[in-house]
Amino acid sequence: MSQAEAVAHTGAGRHRNPLWTFGILRSELATTLRRWRTLALLGVLAAVPVLIGIAVKIETSDGSPTGPGRGDGGPAFLSQATNNGLFLVFAALAATLPVFLPMAVGVIAGDAIAGEAGAGTLRYLLVAPAGRTRLLLTKYASTLVFCLLATVVVAASALAVGVLLFPVGEVTTISGTQIGFGEGLQRAGLIAVAVAVSLTGFAALGLFVSTLTGSGIAAMATTVGVLITVQILDSIPQLSGIHPYLFPHYWLSFADLLRDPVYWDQMVKNLGLQGLYVAVFGSAAWARFTAKDITA
Repeated sequence: MSQAEAVAHTGAGRHRNPLWTFGILRSELATTLRRWRTLALLGVLAAVPVLIGIAVKIETSDGSPTGPGRGDGGPAFLSQATNNGLFLVFAALAATLPVFLPMAVGVIAGDAIAGEAGAGTLRYLLVAPAGRTRLLLTKYASTLVFCLLATVVVAASALAVGVLLFPVGEVTTISGTQIGFGEGLQRAGLIAVAVAVSLTGFAALGLFVSTLTGSGIAAMATTVGVLITVQILDSIPQLSGIHPYLFPHYWLSFADLLRDPVYWDQMVKNLGLQGLYVAVFGSAAWARFTAKDITA
């Protein structure tokens, strides 16, 4: 058996081994999470709840109310944070979901394929017996892990700041009923998962954009540009007819998890919409990437 045949035989065996897939994913996650850019993004996300908590603490230090009750806008949960620090988790997620969280996801997703092509490493990744489909799925899975990690970082930072700066106790739901702090923590965990799921459709869109170019910066900029454009479209009342089809339209439906009983209608619509975006743009990314001429 020649050396080339031996390599091919070994590669085929690894390709059939499910553990090889997990090895690729583990390697991809380790590479992604070690990058200074990823750490910087997570650091910024962790800092946002700290700044919100300090601002609320300073503003209410004289006993004055804050938030929508004063008519100056802000997340709907912000006015409750001074009474229960757990509400800072909900306020921080509501504040970061429209811009900060998706922008961070857009950077990771946009760089997934285009960054490798720009660095000249994509061709070498495909030399390994991973295959284009498996590599694409690994990149998307890594992006989904980042979605969850980024959301957990925001929630954990907000919880820590909320406990340090404000009292904690029973949680008053949007419906006006009281639930225990333990159940409130469970609701906060469910909300964090719901927020992470809300980003899956945008992550698939970013991955598709990443297959269209060999420049990581261009892919990231385009993905973030699409985010800003769609957010603007979703805020124009005259375009209400298309709003239910825009990926961020139901993002804030996680607030319904704080109702008693929980309202599921909007969250189910959000789940279906994200699934549609994953199917459409995931398929488009696969079609583009599997047919793409890799030169770098």
